[in-house]
Amino acid sequence: MTLTTLPAKRARTIKQFCADYGVGRTFTYAEIKAGRLRAVKAGDRTLILERESEDWARSLAELTPAAESSEAAR
Repeated sequence: MTLTTLPAKRARTIKQFCADYGVGRTFTYAEIKAGRLRAVKAGDRTLILERESEDWARSLAELTPAAESSEAAR
């Protein structure tokens, strides 16, 4: 059996982006409005290009444990 590699998505609809990244529509549109996520229009459809979604994901703050949390666990 041969496995084939599917081509990467070049663009996502808002619905696909939300499902793929686990965020809601309101949050997504707020990110677009704030300029942190770039979207393009194709007719009536709003699309987020693959590069833009990856850049957005990399720009998110990394969650680090607070010092108080680690002390409380002792």
